[in-house]
Amino acid sequence: MLILAVLACAGAASAGEACRRIQHLGDGYIVCTFDPTVDDIQLFQNDRSGKPYGSFRALESDLRRDRVYVRFAMNGGMYLDDQSPVGLFVENGREQKPINTNKGWGNFHLLPNGIFYLLPGRAGVMESKAFVASGIKPFYATQSGPMLVVDGKLHPSFLADSTSLKIRNGVGVAANGKVVFAISDGPVRFHDFATLFRDDLNCTNALFLDGSISSLDIPEWQRRDGLFPLGPIIAVTQMLPG
Repeated sequence: MLILAVLACAGAASAGEACRRIQHLGDGYIVCTFDPTVDDIQLFQNDRSGKPYGSFRALESDLRRDRVYVRFAMNGGMYLDDQSPVGLFVENGREQKPINTNKGWGNFHLLPNGIFYLLPGRAGVMESKAFVASGIKPFYATQSGPMLVVDGKLHPSFLADSTSLKIRNGVGVAANGKVVFAISDGPVRFHDFATLFRDDLNCTNALFLDGSISSLDIPEWQRRDGLFPLGPIIAVTQMLPG
């Protein structure tokens, strides 16, 4: 149990402790909360050869070469057929894909869409146009859509009686600055998923990451989804000693 011992000494809660199961409006969710002041939250897209990781297993295997352990991971935004991001993607301070403000079809273009971004010790979720106006230069960022919650208000297109039900995952930042990830156990509507973030998770801004392909990796729970190829991946990592 070397990994558990390492995490116990690190000051940050283990992913097993950071994640919990909750119920909201009769549906089940897994919610994982991390503190950007102590937890190493990163975004990943391509491996050392320049090819998309495509899976949690590939990411974990690659990072282990540098004695880096993946504590938690989730698919991190929509992607094209070649697994490249649809919109803004910043990794290690380098913008690999510019912000996408084009009109189009599908959830990404169900405006307003938004950005999940990370700066040293701080994280945020912001509507895309507001993000551009802010001048923020993130160390990590991924664009997806639609926004679930914008300044405490639900996305205007969401209907409480919608018949569009899918497994969904998303991310928000709570009032205390902690990053909150959520994935549904089964198909849910956008409206219910958004109220989870607003009403139960105390997130005034939250972003939809994807539906149907929504995937989760919690090694301590022995869960590693691998049914679908992935594009961007959000991961919480930790360096092992040695």
